[in-house]
Amino acid sequence: MTLHDPKADLHRYLRTAREAIVWKLDGLSEYDIRRPLTPTGTNLLGLVKHLASVEFAYFGPTFDRPHNELLPWDKEGSEPNADMWAPADESRGDVLGLYHRAWAHADATIEALPLDAKGHVAWWDDGEVTLQRIMLHMTAETNRHAGHADIVRELIDGTVGMRRDSTNMDGGDAAWYRSYWDRLETSAKEAQHRQR
Repeated sequence: MTLHDPKADLHRYLRTAREAIVWKLDGLSEYDIRRPLTPTGTNLLGLVKHLASVEFAYFGPTFDRPHNELLPWDKEGSEPNADMWAPADESRGDVLGLYHRAWAHADATIEALPLDAKGHVAWWDDGEVTLQRIMLHMTAETNRHAGHADIVRELIDGTVGMRRDSTNMDGGDAAWYRSYWDRLETSAKEAQHRQR
């Protein structure tokens, strides 16, 4: 058994989650990456913008490493969800550029500090943290939103999976999934009927 470097492992998982998020935008129109597909407005470009903003916040001020970016919630008169959507005058390139700058800043922080480096998250009740805890938190946060992006992308055009070259989906082709969906729907109706 080969022992791994915990910091390198955490960093690899974070990078993989980031790439999964960005892939969800590939091949979609401006409308499709921006349109809200849940009652709370979840949209693909908004998820990217949110993750860029929180990476800057967690890997910047938390460890006294300024990033010199004006984040959505820092703008005068910003609304509570300013980081969860992109206005029409903010391009896909603008948001992806912000996310890539966030990656570079976060990666520089990760490379510069040991896992036990101390930081402070002002908005957490137990604000004292380590780089390891922030890396775990940010990986969990990114994967959580990658799950949201999976569902939103599937609703848009049926594209599923973690990466273009590896969907990591069980089952089969579209016909298999249609049959599977039908079986689930039938089972749900039967269960509902039994509850009456």
